[in-house]
Amino acid sequence: MSGNAAAPTRQAAARQFTGSPERHFTATAFVYWEGKVLLHWHRKLQRWLPCGGHIEPGETPDEAARREVLEESGVEVELVGDRALAVEDPVQLVRPRGVQVEFIGPDHEHIDLIYFARPKQPYGGQLDSDEPGLGWYDEKEVAALDLDDEMRQWTELIFREMGGGSSHPV
Repeated sequence: MSGNAAAPTRQAAARQFTGSPERHFTATAFVYWEGKVLLHWHRKLQRWLPCGGHIEPGETPDEAARREVLEESGVEVELVGDRALAVEDPVQLVRPRGVQVEFIGPDHEHIDLIYFARPKQPYGGQLDSDEPGLGWYDEKEVAALDLDDEMRQWTELIFREMGGGSSHPV
């Protein structure tokens, strides 16, 4: 091995903060229905994403995830996952499938709680939005999309976990 360290990637270099980053909490939901996942083309970020956004003041992450899907697609969903305890009080929130810190820009990050969800029944597949590319994509269609590594892994995970019938709504 040589003594020269590899040059940092552009993203790694961009993550070198000048101070404490401004952080916002966000909630994202990968929605699964009949062997398909709900995705849309995000105009600003120029990438394929599931529905999601900022958690508003006074809102729980669960509420934010459901609201974001409804606002962006017109689909009412139930989150899929476990709750720590089987009690009504205190209210138990759904455990996210993942939590990640996303670099948004210099000194700006999102702490994103990632959920899996499914449409509340009865549901016939209708979407109510003008989001570009918003639609239900099966595994073959997702494989043909220009996804980054993160989205590719998330979509593979939801197909594997939700397609196997091992998950349950809460």
